[in-house]
Amino acid sequence: MARRILWASLALAPVAFAARYAFHLGATALFVLAAAALVPLAWLIGEATEHAAEHTGPGVGGFLNASFGNAPELIIALFAIADGLPGVVRGTITGSVVSNILLVLGVAMIAGGKGKVDARSLRWQLAGVAGAVVLLLVTSVPGWHGSPNRHSLVLAGIPVAVVLLAAYLWITVKNLRIHRDAARPEADAHAWSLQTSLAILAIATLATALVSEILVHSLHAFGKAVGLNEFFIAVVIVAIVGNAAEHGSAIVIAKRGNTQLATEIAITSSMQVALFVAPVVALVSLALSNRLTLAFRPVEIATMALAAGLAWLVTRDGTSKRWEGFLLVGAYAGAVVAYALS
Repeated sequence: MARRILWASLALAPVAFAARYAFHLGATALFVLAAAALVPLAWLIGEATEHAAEHTGPGVGGFLNASFGNAPELIIALFAIADGLPGVVRGTITGSVVSNILLVLGVAMIAGGKGKVDARSLRWQLAGVAGAVVLLLVTSVPGWHGSPNRHSLVLAGIPVAVVLLAAYLWITVKNLRIHRDAARPEADAHAWSLQTSLAILAIATLATALVSEILVHSLHAFGKAVGLNEFFIAVVIVAIVGNAAEHGSAIVIAKRGNTQLATEIAITSSMQVALFVAPVVALVSLALSNRLTLAFRPVEIATMALAAGLAWLVTRDGTSKRWEGFLLVGAYAGAVVAYALS
């Protein structure tokens, strides 16, 4: 019954398009409708990823899910930069890294209970996130004194972005080699073909990007209606909704007992945002009228570092435990409080 409801609720995506472009629905109502439309799309991406992982193994499956799931994140960031909202973009990047590591990984561990994780794969990716946080200090510390959007920080961010991208390519190739050498399970007889899985992933990701764009353009009015500031909206609401695909699919997959794939999705997504999305948006913004500096607030740097450290502590033994999930979720709640007070 639940699956039938989810299949039927995929119709919310075209309804959201019609509500905005044909009926010009109010911003607050659009926000709620777009958020609801993202839920079945996230489920569909999770379904397609799990079927693809039957053919590729959990490591590559997690990489595919994070890559398709972060496409809307990249598109949202570019829209926000074009609209002259660099603070929103930085907040969204921070929120994506922190929410994937603490909230998504935590809830996945709670949902999946005791299970296996690939500590070797996750170790390299978490090291990448930690390294990115250290490297971002080059542009962030000067931004704590004076305007964080000044031209000198744009120039200082170029080599930082290049190094981040190089680190992303190195870690990704290394991890794919790790999973290539691992034993690959035989695909279930009822699994979709790899081609079908990838096609559905692409279609669902495109629809997710379009719905996310509607949601982002309605967020400002929604924030005013509920009395939230721009930074909090970006670091919590936009980050969670923009990553709805990974959030939903990781939790659903963990609940089905595949904790290894679920943890790969959560950590890979965070690593991709820190090492790929952030530098790509910064470099692409050089061709736009508005530029993105990689100058993050102290609370953003601190919470990203804390998230990477905690995730390493709970995954280093290669086992997922429910109490560790509660620890991560509690840490995320603390981070949200810190964002609200900053």
